Amino acid sequence: MASGVQRPMPRRRNGHTTAVTIGAERFYLTANQRDDGSLGEVFIHWGKHGTSSAGLVSTYAIALSVGLRHRVPLAELIQPGLDQYFLPNGRTDDPEIPRVWSAVDYIARRLAIDWLPYSERAALGVYTLTERVGRGMLREGSGGAGNYGPPSLLPCRPHGPRHRPP
Repeated sequence: MASGVQRPMPRRRNGHTTAVTIGAERFYLTANQRDDGSLGEVFIHWGKHGTSSAGLVSTYAIALSVGLRHRVPLAELIQPGLDQYFLPNGRTDDPEIPRVWSAVDYIARRLAIDWLPYSERAALGVYTLTERVGRGMLREGSGGAGNYGPPSLLPCRPHGPRHRPP
């Protein structure tokens, strides 16, 4: 769990930016690493600066970064975002994560794939499309589709009434 002690980021950081389209919306996720190679901070850009949507995803990125700075494990930070359902959702142009329930679901999955070892991702139920196909995890049914609609390249584990197909 978190120790409460802050770890400052180095002045010069290595990292990468992932651009993704979810539905018709374009997002940019920047993840910077610490000197030890672990994830240190996250930035998310969506839409026009000053809009509610841009502010909300920016606030989510700040919350993730503050948690990381205080040594909260990444898996604990992203787990609540997995399977969150709201717009925009649906198809993405990311070949490893072809469908998502929301932008927060995508961000949590992308960070898990990029920064967590397979065993931690598997415990969270986060797999790439290649891993799902290789392990035979696509659902049986109409042409590999899940029991609720579009082709089941869905990276999610639907449960309960709050989850509906994108």
